[in-house]
Amino acid sequence: MYLESDLVRIGKRENNKKRNYLVVNRLQGKHIPVSPSEALRMFDALADIVKENYRGEKLLLIGFAETATAIGAEIAVKIGAYYIQTTREMVRDVNYLFFSETHSHATEQKLVREDIDKFIGEVDRIVFIEDEVTTGNTILNIVNILDERYGGTAKKCVVASILNGMSKEHLKSYEKRGIPVHYLVKIDNSKFGEIAESYHTDGKYIVADTKKSFEIMQFEVNGWMDSRRVVDANDYKKHCIGLWKDICEKIDFKSGSSVLVVGTEEFMYPALFVGSCIEKLGCSVRSHSTTRSPIEVCCGRGVKLDSMDKISDGSEKVEKDTYPVHERYELRSLYDDERRTFIYDIASYDKVLILTDSHYGGDAGINSLVNALRIKNNDICLVRWC
Repeated sequence: MYLESDLVRIGKRENNKKRNYLVVNRLQGKHIPVSPSEALRMFDALADIVKENYRGEKLLLIGFAETATAIGAEIAVKIGAYYIQTTREMVRDVNYLFFSETHSHATEQKLVREDIDKFIGEVDRIVFIEDEVTTGNTILNIVNILDERYGGTAKKCVVASILNGMSKEHLKSYEKRGIPVHYLVKIDNSKFGEIAESYHTDGKYIVADTKKSFEIMQFEVNGWMDSRRVVDANDYKKHCIGLWKDICEKIDFKSGSSVLVVGTEEFMYPALFVGSCIEKLGCSVRSHSTTRSPIEVCCGRGVKLDSMDKISDGSEKVEKDTYPVHERYELRSLYDDERRTFIYDIASYDKVLILTDSHYGGDAGINSLVNALRIKNNDICLVRWC
């Protein structure tokens, strides 16, 4: 049983007039370092809901980039479904279905059209997987595109998310379209914007060096499956197990040591999966990922969730260390030297493992991430899944 107060922290978006706040789930493994097994356990709880409601049906799960890619992959693995994620990256030699996520820092989302063409008639349901649904408008954007292209698709669509903040009006619009909505925790987001505005963004901002290069252990592992294309989740898991076995042959993880596993942007699930395997060796593991999301950072004080109703009259209680992120490291993307990305709250570990599916050859992304990690860590290894 998860509660809003257990999961939800409110971050302040940087220069976003459409929506000034970001809901940060402290167990999701994106912005905040988390025990991988805790994150996967939460995802599995949502998988149980999907499985119970659509038992015996053939499902295609669609996870939304960036933040729901790992959630969607784990649910698909748990229930044995087909899986594809939306993406903002370029996939070679394909066409796309484009739609928008209007409140986001990067509004363009896309799905590989050829894969949807192939699987739309083979499945009983399409399940959209999100970390948090606020209005449901983004999902309706893609539902409308699918409905127009394939006809009558809305009746096959389902929404499942960890958090749901939809109003009665928004839920009613889904009900009228015949689209079921499932979630793990219902949240009240009515004061989130006000909470975000109350924060003093006085945390630590660090721009990582993109040119200084350190010699670190690097190697490639074959067997990559790209979940930007439809994958059978059972096969995907087998390939993830293969990734872990190859890593384990080259790296010694000593029981009792502390390990950080870092994913890159949309590439979240393999980092959490490998992290959970390292935990089974007796290590203390944390995992999170780089992200395109620019979040303001705060040195520690924030509004308690159980006092949100007191925000407006100025009498809110505050509690130390409730703001989700305190240090921001600005990086260059491993997928594109020209793109700004971020990682938050790096701590000290005995070993750091970076996992990426970037095949891009630029140096700025790797250099900036390694330089950020090197502030507090020395033993760093980069693994490319290719």
